[in-house]
Amino acid sequence: MTTLSLMIVAGEASGDQRAAEVMRALKAEAPHLSFRIFGCGGPAMRAEGAETFADISETAIIGPLEVASALARFHALYRRLLHLARERRPAAVVLVDWPEFNMKLLRPLKRLGLRTIYYIGPQVWAWRTYRVRALRRYVDRLIVILPFEVEFYRRHGIAAEYVGHPLVDVVRATLPRTTFCQKYGLRPDRPLISLLPGSRPTEVERILPILVRAARALATHAPAQFLIPLAPAIHPEMAWALIHRALQETRRARMSETGASFDPLLRVLQGETYNALAHADLAVITSGTATLEAALLGTPMIVVYRARAINYLLIRPLLHVNTFGMVNLLAGERIVPELIQWDLTPERLAETLRELLADATRREAMKRRLAELRGQLGEGGAAVRAARILLRAIAESSSPDLRRSGATLSQEDNRL
Repeated sequence: MTTLSLMIVAGEASGDQRAAEVMRALKAEAPHLSFRIFGCGGPAMRAEGAETFADISETAIIGPLEVASALARFHALYRRLLHLARERRPAAVVLVDWPEFNMKLLRPLKRLGLRTIYYIGPQVWAWRTYRVRALRRYVDRLIVILPFEVEFYRRHGIAAEYVGHPLVDVVRATLPRTTFCQKYGLRPDRPLISLLPGSRPTEVERILPILVRAARALATHAPAQFLIPLAPAIHPEMAWALIHRALQETRRARMSETGASFDPLLRVLQGETYNALAHADLAVITSGTATLEAALLGTPMIVVYRARAINYLLIRPLLHVNTFGMVNLLAGERIVPELIQWDLTPERLAETLRELLADATRREAMKRRLAELRGQLGEGGAAVRAARILLRAIAESSSPDLRRSGATLSQEDNRL
């Protein structure tokens, strides 16, 4: 059996999942090949047999200052990956999202004469458009997951290939609402609000206390229940520490004002994000992939974000868009509210929640627009299409097995 060596570099939880999906698809599409995969990733990639030399728990950070503080660690990883690429000479290097690091690998990888395939291309249409020059020069195949990206890259001289959004295949509820509520001691007849504070510890530290204070403010006026589904990288102990601190501060302030104290019903969950979103009447979601997950589940939402002030001041001038939430960017209009940076306060968020809970017509209108948006994300099979593109890209190899795989897959793709 012919062995195919690949290097895959993913630095965040979502990239780890997307890479693992492609790895599974590769095995299914080319069962006559044996894959030896190494690089940077997380538990999902390792479960598929990848040998990882750095874990996403060490690399999933955000913001210029955070990156700068970890510069030595990233430089060591950069040198190690290039050494591995030079030593092992993989048939291709697959870079998955994570542009802050992966873009820096492109030029030296090409100097080594290696094929480069970028899966989930950088969002250069939103910011740092100058990066298209490096993509055009150093990427052999650019695979994108949003439909409008093909035209954007075409205008810049890059033939990007659209495969659909990988979330279409994985986002679904696994429990009916009644069973879900019974499992967590919730009342199905009361409003259920999911609060998603982000996937990185630094995000959660800044955003979760604001969400909790808003929940408490809302709970004094409405019998709402709140779920906090955590991303895999966030430990429940960290979340509860932030929650207790926020409630204590708010409780002291409220008792000094009114002499009353009232805490909301909160549940912290792990591994239940899709159920928590699917059964929520409303969600508050930190800007990122989770907004698309909520859109696929048809959940009305408020998009929020707050960065360190210096990070925001450094990054905001580089952005070429007037909205942050991916659902709004895809829709071309603001179909869900956004509270970004200094607009995100407990008071503003609680008021926005109250308004939406009281306006069923507006929530239904959101659901209709989100349903339209789902149709723009493809019909599933993104990982399979990405795997086929990857196999075609290396089909010119001297191995007859690889040439046969490329020819076979080219014929199959004509039927897609």
